[in-house]
Amino acid sequence: MCNPGYLGNPYLLDGCSRDRGYNPEAQQKANCSRVCGNITVPFPFGMEEGCFAREQFYLNCTNVTTSTLQLADYYLVTVIDIDEGLIRYTIPDEDEGSVSPMSEHDPGIFVNSGESASFNWVVANLTCPEAQANSSGYACVSTNSYCTSLNSTDGYVGYRCNCSDGFQGNPYLHGGCEDIDECREPVRCHGMCHNTVGGFNCTKCPHKTVYDPIRLGFSSVKPQNALLGVIVGLSSGFTVLLLTVCGVYLTRRWKRNIQKRQRRMYFRRNQGLLLEQLISSDENASDKTKIFSVEELEKATNNFDSTRILGRGGHGMVYKGILSDQRVVAIKRSKIIEEGEINQFINEVAILSQINHRNIVKLFGCCLETEVPLLVYDFIPNGSLYEFLHGDSSKDMDLSWDDSLRIAAEAAGALCYLHSAASVSVFHRDVKSSNILLDSNYTAKVSDFGASRLVPIDQTHVVTNVQGTFGYLDPEYYYTGQLNEKSDVYSFGVVLLELLVRKEPILTSESGTKQNLSNYFLWEMKNNRPIREIVAPQVLEEASEEEINCVASLVEMCVRLQGDQRPTMKQVEMALQFLRTKRAESNQANAGKNEERQPLLMKSGQNFYSLEQEFLSTAGLSR
Repeated sequence: MCNPGYLGNPYLLDGCSRDRGYNPEAQQKANCSRVCGNITVPFPFGMEEGCFAREQFYLNCTNVTTSTLQLADYYLVTVIDIDEGLIRYTIPDEDEGSVSPMSEHDPGIFVNSGESASFNWVVANLTCPEAQANSSGYACVSTNSYCTSLNSTDGYVGYRCNCSDGFQGNPYLHGGCEDIDECREPVRCHGMCHNTVGGFNCTKCPHKTVYDPIRLGFSSVKPQNALLGVIVGLSSGFTVLLLTVCGVYLTRRWKRNIQKRQRRMYFRRNQGLLLEQLISSDENASDKTKIFSVEELEKATNNFDSTRILGRGGHGMVYKGILSDQRVVAIKRSKIIEEGEINQFINEVAILSQINHRNIVKLFGCCLETEVPLLVYDFIPNGSLYEFLHGDSSKDMDLSWDDSLRIAAEAAGALCYLHSAASVSVFHRDVKSSNILLDSNYTAKVSDFGASRLVPIDQTHVVTNVQGTFGYLDPEYYYTGQLNEKSDVYSFGVVLLELLVRKEPILTSESGTKQNLSNYFLWEMKNNRPIREIVAPQVLEEASEEEINCVASLVEMCVRLQGDQRPTMKQVEMALQFLRTKRAESNQANAGKNEERQPLLMKSGQNFYSLEQEFLSTAGLSR
């Protein structure tokens, strides 16, 4: 391609030349039409062949009655400003005030002005010295005109013409810049005004005289009553004060109206109508889901103060807020304004509006009046399971084995509910320890449904773009793109493994290489390494060998590569509940009693029994 500012054939030697597209003598046709309805079309623009200075300045008047003037078959021109080098326009079927860069059509002549619904233009993509060097193509043909440059954020663009100070008109026409009679303008002089070519001068009024613009001469000053002067002064001051107050009021009202229109625009763009229909069509959702105003959430978060930030997730930023009814909430807003992010937001509201479960984060409502959509849900004070397992050890936040089993069972119950008990099946698609929050009682709360998918009852899987977190991502889903409930089972198996070995899902080996925790676990099991050498010291101290073997067996089944060989979330939940029940009974039993009971999951060497046999013995357990 030719460099910016050059036109021609880049495949020829010296084929790229400077812009020579402007012709100041292009108006060859007599009596060119210069009006389209109520819009004036000055030269160098034109609506007929032989009436415009270059091809890009051709305008099409498609309807004189409605003043429809087209540029580039897309922009409807409303004003052409010669002095400012500005074109104002509207775009059909789009909101008034929207901006579409002209650079898609002509990057050299038209550039974005920075204002709404307007752009600047230049006559040629040349510097002023380059343009003046070619007298036959120089656009500033009028006497008393001069060349001016236009720059953009990307660098130099080109030049255009203006009339000199004291002159006005069209600098692109011979004799187009005419002298301005400054004396016709009010309060130009404190005396007699004399117009000159390109300027003016004043004659001072004699003592006790003033200039009379009606008589165009001096008039003597008459003595005025002092009281009248005071009255006039007070009246003037009161008038100025009244106008100032009215101006402030009208300005504030104008800004409020603009703000309301902007919020309505954001509401439409953020799929607000779709969300309202969804909430109104679901009786359960309408009872508990509220559409918040932006003022409520700004007040709740101290105008989204940075000190209120709780954390940054994969789908947005979370703030802590206090509503007017003193409820403490977490307010989440997306980081990026993209169609995909907005759809994830609507998806999360759609899912949470239909879910009521003690181990799933509770939705309070949402706000669509901001550029970035907001979601309001219950504040979970004790952070995430990930922070307890892998946070700063100095904080003394060790998680006991009993709590680990309870939290795992609660999270498994929530996922089981999503898969099989909710009104519409839900595949979470991003199960991980950082998305399992702990409330004031350290009860597990599954959160972050931005990547989840609603699934019809008659479908076993859905085909989606692969989403998730490395270390937790189901390999089968990664390679096939088919999401099913067993994908969540794999991710939960990694969480269960974190509870067992207290290592992060992506760990660094002794050689310094990165490795998935699940791959590490399966490799150690394959090499017959004793399970006691893999689990965390705290788990080894608190859990029995039978419990460790049971959980290890459950992990092994959850992270199998083939999804059809993994248990369901219901089976996983039942296994964990059975293990908790057995542990509770064991703790209550007398030290001298050794009640033999068949464990749900046993490991003999490296052969793992199937869950089907074990659940036959747990079918009658109370839940």
